Amino acid sequence: MADISSRVDGDRVLADLNALRAIGAYKTGVHKPTFSEPHLRSLAWLVQRLPEAGLTGEIDGIGNVLGTSTKSGLRLLAGSHLESQNHAGWLDGPLGVVYALEAARVINPDPNVGGAVEVAAWCDEEGHFGHFLGSRSYAGGVTEADIDTARDRNNDRSMRDALRDAGLAGRARVRCGQGRHVGYLEAHIEQGETLESSGLKIGIVTSIVGIWQYRITFTGEQNHAGTTRMAIRRDAGLALARFCVDIDNRFPATCGPRTVWTTGRITLAPGAPSIIPGAAEMLFQIRDDDPAVIARLEELLHGMAAEVNAQGRCAVAVERIRTGTPARMDGSFQQAIEAASAAFADGKSLRMPSGAGHDAQILSTVMPAGMLFVPSIGGISHHWTENTADADIVTGAEVFVDACRRLLAQ
Repeated sequence: MADISSRVDGDRVLADLNALRAIGAYKTGVHKPTFSEPHLRSLAWLVQRLPEAGLTGEIDGIGNVLGTSTKSGLRLLAGSHLESQNHAGWLDGPLGVVYALEAARVINPDPNVGGAVEVAAWCDEEGHFGHFLGSRSYAGGVTEADIDTARDRNNDRSMRDALRDAGLAGRARVRCGQGRHVGYLEAHIEQGETLESSGLKIGIVTSIVGIWQYRITFTGEQNHAGTTRMAIRRDAGLALARFCVDIDNRFPATCGPRTVWTTGRITLAPGAPSIIPGAAEMLFQIRDDDPAVIARLEELLHGMAAEVNAQGRCAVAVERIRTGTPARMDGSFQQAIEAASAAFADGKSLRMPSGAGHDAQILSTVMPAGMLFVPSIGGISHHWTENTADADIVTGAEVFVDACRRLLAQ
């Protein structure tokens, strides 16, 4: 397998990534929300590239692209997504698609490989309309009713209207074929600083966290900000602020070693400078790869709310609005990535969990799945300054292609 590095075309990989970067360019990153014109152009770009790898495909009825092969033998599915967060980075998503395309271009014409790599670009991994709608659709987890109710969080446009405007209305959605693939492999930037700070080149993902989302509401009494004495106020905003501080003080004693939590949005009603807030709301998120840890933290959250309610000044309600099941990556995939890292990254690899959600966790419900990371400069992602060194991108491509070959050889 030592000749694979000479067959991976690093310049071609970088050129592909930069071609996608030029579509919807924003500063040094991109802005291509799901079903925006730049996103659709990126999907069309991929469809046009597929024949280079002996693949055919088109954009399906939910915005996925799946390039399929007629070559006999085993098939490995690989890919990621091509839309972005708003005003975000150029590698989050496209890196995995281009690596998959490069693996297909290298492996599929090779007569010594009894199988092929098939390439996927999953729609809406970034959640503009929902959570992993493209990969969930492929795995059979999205109904027509789900599409009917899905709306763009940026502008409230319905998904039906977006599909119609994109010319995709009425197209069939591609579904997973039972037993068609030996598994799914995805590559991604780490979106953290562990690899860079440790001088490592490849992250071998062991698990992908589950994400639990909560809506926590506070009800007090709206009143005049100038005439209401501090001692008698029922300030919902102040209750919310104290609750946030209490979370940070009390969660560390109960959480796991890699648990993270975030208050992502706070709203006050009526939100005027001269009115004491009568209501407040926070969206709160917990991530961990151990459901037992989440269960403990959720119990603590409800206990904290009960304590506030017992004080009688403001009422607090905790509502779980999203549950995410953690995903374990397949052991044989981890071994293949580790062996490829030994061959092409001097063994500078680390087995590690993913703190971000990825399509691989959805695909893992219907087939074995694995993921590899490459370093992120400064650990920055979901921002237009997101970047990875060109040399690390090329090394990652070499490791990815070798891992694909090893998986097909099994």
